[in-house]
Amino acid sequence: MGPSSLVVLIIAAIAFSGIAILISKFVLKATTNKQKGEPYECGIATQGKTWTQLNVGYYLFALIFLIFDVELVFLYPWAVVAKNMGWVAFIEIVVFFFILFMGFLYAHKKGALKWM
Repeated sequence: MGPSSLVVLIIAAIAFSGIAILISKFVLKATTNKQKGEPYECGIATQGKTWTQLNVGYYLFALIFLIFDVELVFLYPWAVVAKNMGWVAFIEIVVFFFILFMGFLYAHKKGALKWM
């Protein structure tokens, strides 16, 4: 398992995705209509301007949520080996939480956590 396995994995991923796209192009009938071009297909006709610009604060809030949510992924492996590693694991998680907390303070100071 060296660099050659990574190359094989990348080639396989490109091949599988390309084959799936080609099969869908040949099997499915391409149809276009006015309804498919609408931004939201719920059965109710849209009224007014449908392309509106959203506040960038929503995206910032979502990104910050994603950062704090992904850190939970790192907590599980740490919890599995924490007892075996002893104080080293404890110090590592304290540093990790400190960096995370500093990011939270930075986001709070910049006002990224204010909803509106």
